[in-house]
Amino acid sequence: AQGNEKEFAHIEIKGTAKNVGKTGVEMEALVAVTTAALTIYDMAKAVDRAMHIENVRLVEKRGGKSGEIKLK
Repeated sequence: AQGNEKEFAHIEIKGTAKNVGKTGVEMEALVAVTTAALTIYDMAKAVDRAMHIENVRLVEKRGGKSGEIKLK
């Protein structure tokens, strides 16, 4: 990588939640990913105050009232 490597640094976090019940678990998966991102932020904030968390979103869901969703 050329230039400042700090500009290119990133971490990708993926979370999966499964359920056998009738209700969805999208919120649980989003909470898991967000908690992981905030934990990493807390640990690394002394190194880089300019870092940020972005693009926390649902990418795939199966079952429930809305059926299958793929948002990649």
